[in-house]
Amino acid sequence: MKNMKNFHMSSEEFRKQGKQMIDWIADYYENVENYPVLSQVKPGDIKNQLPETAPDESESMDQIMSDVNSILMPGITHWQSPNFFAFFPSNSSGPSVLGDLLSSGLGVQGMLWATSPSCTELETRVLDWLVNMLQLPDKFKSTSAGGAVIQDTASSAALSSVLAARERKTNYQTNDSGSLGNLVAYVSSQTHSSLEKAIKIAGIGKNNLRLIEVDENLAMRTDLLENTIQEDLQAGLIPFFVCATVGSTSTNAIDPLPEIGQICQKYQLWMHIDAAMSGTAAICPEYRFILNGVELADSFSFNPHKWMFTNFDCNCFFVADRSVLIKTLSILPEYLKNQATESGAVFDYRDWHIQLGRRFRSLKLWFVIRNYGVNGLRYYIQEHIRIAQQFAEWVRSSSEFEVVAPAPLNLVCFAHRNGNDFNKKLLETINSAGKMYFTHTVIGGNYVLRMCIGQTNTNEEHVRKAWETIQQTANELIQKD
Repeated sequence: MKNMKNFHMSSEEFRKQGKQMIDWIADYYENVENYPVLSQVKPGDIKNQLPETAPDESESMDQIMSDVNSILMPGITHWQSPNFFAFFPSNSSGPSVLGDLLSSGLGVQGMLWATSPSCTELETRVLDWLVNMLQLPDKFKSTSAGGAVIQDTASSAALSSVLAARERKTNYQTNDSGSLGNLVAYVSSQTHSSLEKAIKIAGIGKNNLRLIEVDENLAMRTDLLENTIQEDLQAGLIPFFVCATVGSTSTNAIDPLPEIGQICQKYQLWMHIDAAMSGTAAICPEYRFILNGVELADSFSFNPHKWMFTNFDCNCFFVADRSVLIKTLSILPEYLKNQATESGAVFDYRDWHIQLGRRFRSLKLWFVIRNYGVNGLRYYIQEHIRIAQQFAEWVRSSSEFEVVAPAPLNLVCFAHRNGNDFNKKLLETINSAGKMYFTHTVIGGNYVLRMCIGQTNTNEEHVRKAWETIQQTANELIQKD
């Protein structure tokens, strides 16, 4: 037989390059504060340095990593920087990276129990741990009629919940006929845009999505919710779904879960809770109150990849009745049939979300929980909240700045008293300097800055320096004017 060429990386070379890559990542974490937090490149700068065609011949890892350092690194916005205060945390950690590396190395395709029992059963157990850690009701455990699955993001969890709610309300007729009737969904004006996308993808349509106004705390007004439901019923429409938010992206607003849950039960609507970032705080007993009312929900999700030191992507999606979700999403072609599935004794998680294929995501979550321990996770969450509350006090004590929204956890919305144009210029000036990165939101027509604290290595000194920089930059802008 003619000798075959071998372009695969040898085990010896893999060991060498793998060790160098771990060293590179460790060095990156040690030096991440030295990089501009927000990438300073212009559109096209990165692409224009990359060849238009792929290489015909093999290139060495040294060549590849040289281009990583010289071409790609200037185009990285450093989410792992302790001076990243924008959007929301997307934090990572050593055990998470190692768990993800192991997952990549094993290369598991966990679509069925049979394709890797460990992938399924570890996920089931770790998600049951989280029910206990968050003090969720037992109905979300695998030992009940409900259960949980790891999705990629809260957006996928939202879509899955909308689809399950749609099918339950229509008695699963849309799976066959495609007829949606006049279904109507309800969210607050502060709800994440992923819910609008889910409503569109599910075929409900934006016109059948009601945005309920909020109160002075930017939380959904339940009186308006119930009035709108009644109006839609009188118009011959079919209310079917409500999303309540625990910690809105814009302001960290928390909707009144007990009242929303009671309304959902009264009108037989599916209640989904989106707690993408803030849900993690409920691991701490003193912040568990943010989930009061979750016992009334049909589904609940939060993202360990935001504030639980588990690198992207990792969303935990819990349902009270898994049979509804499975009946909504399950299709069993001949090539997937197997004895374990037919026995009914196992979970096939491909029936619990949109995609068929699935990664071994529970490994990194398992590594994080075991390596930190629940008490270790609580320590850092408590510390982030403490620092955020300290920052809020600094702002309140200032004669030039003010806190402009409730700050129950780790997000503080604040603004300079000089108004919208000044605040916009202040934000742009700080971000362009590269030492830290903030984003903004608009509240009641006012342009405000957001200080979101949750990166793995952010401590009080980072936030203190940020506050000093904010004040100094504001004074310099005033003097220039």
